[in-house]
This record gives sequence, structure tokens and C-alpha cells, in this order.
Amino acid sequence: MIDRKWIGHALAASVLPIERSRLQFFAKAIGETDPVYTDTTAARDAGYADLPAPPTFLFAAELDSGANTQMLADLDIPLARLLHGEQSFVYHRAACVGDTITVRSRIEDIYDKKNGALEFVVKASRATNQMGELVAEMRTVLVCRN
Repeated sequence: MIDRKWIGHALAASVLPIERSRLQFFAKAIGETDPVYTDTTAARDAGYADLPAPPTFLFAAELDSGANTQMLADLDIPLARLLHGEQSFVYHRAACVGDTITVRSRIEDIYDKKNGALEFVVKASRATNQMGELVAEMRTVLVCRN
């Protein structure tokens, strides 16, 4: 069983610089065809300061920093039993090339279903830019099969 003592635990902050080549690579990898994500002129014509990050890009911050890996180690969840249950985003402003995004997360809840056969970890995150402005709120639900 995942120890409920972790509810309320804050993960280490994760910093993600928004870089042009990485955004273009990510857009291509996910099959994004809107030129706003790959062409600076199209992005500026659409009202962005520069190329905007595609919607799910901010998820990379905690993957890059190792914060997710550390959380799984702290909670003693082996990768072999882990499922990604749910991911949701609420956007407040665009993150564009040149921005630096900081993601701060905390474990919001841990619960089980099916008499403990499935355990759930709910993580809430806030992404802010270098000016301290809220860019996005994210919610992740991880499922551990026992």
C-alpha cells in the first residue's frame, strides 16, 4: 500500500526553458500540422510573441527534471505496476520560445479501489513563467496495480 503520509507532499520545483528547436521537434513528434507551432511568422501573425508550446508540452518539465522519477521512488511505486490514468490541463496564458516555466507540484490525494487492487495518486501542478504569471494548472492521476 502507498503510504498516505505523502498526501500534501510538495515535489521539488522543475524548471523548463522553452527552446525553439525543442518545440518544433515536439510538434513534429505529435503530428501537429498547424504552422503556428513550427513557423515563427505564423505564430506572430496569430498574436503570439514567438512559437507557442503545444498544449501537452508542459508535461515534460517534471520528466526532464527527474521530479516524477523521485516521486515514484519516494512512494515506492515500481514502473512495472504503473499506469497513467488521467491528465488534464487548464491554460491561463501561452508559454512561448524564450520563456522559462517553473512547475510546482504536490500530491493532492492517494486512494484505492477494488479492495486495494488499484491505488491512485493524484498530483496537482501549477506552471508559472519567469514573471511569476500563472501559465497552466495541471492534474495527473497515476494508477498503481497491486
